[in-house]
Amino acid sequence: MTLFKINNKRLFLKPLKNIFVIILVIFIVWMLFFDANSWLIHNELNNEIEALEAEKEYYKREIEKDKKAIKKLSTDEGLEKFAREEYYMKRDNEEIYIIEYEDSLKNKQDD
Repeated sequence: MTLFKINNKRLFLKPLKNIFVIILVIFIVWMLFFDANSWLIHNELNNEIEALEAEKEYYKREIEKDKKAIKKLSTDEGLEKFAREEYYMKRDNEEIYIIEYEDSLKNKQDD
C-alpha cells in the first residue's frame, strides 16, 4: 500500500517539474488576478456598466414624464390648472376656498 501512495505522489508532482506547465500556471494566475486587464477588474467594470444602464433607463422614463408635463403646461387650460392648484391663483371675479382634509395635511408634512 505504501507503494501506491508513493506512485500517486509522483504522478501529481511529475507535471509540476515540466517548465511549460509551471509557466502556464503562473501566466493563468497572473492574468486572473494581477494584470491590469484581470478577470476581477472586468467583473467590477461589468457590474458598473449594468448599474449605469439601469440609471440610464430611469432617466429616460423621467424625461418622458417631464415631456408629458411640459406638453400639458403648454396649453392655456393646463397652465391655468397648474397655477390654480400649486399657487392658488384666481381670476378677478371669483373667490377661492381651500378645503384640506386631515389625511392630506399629514401627507404634506411627510413630504
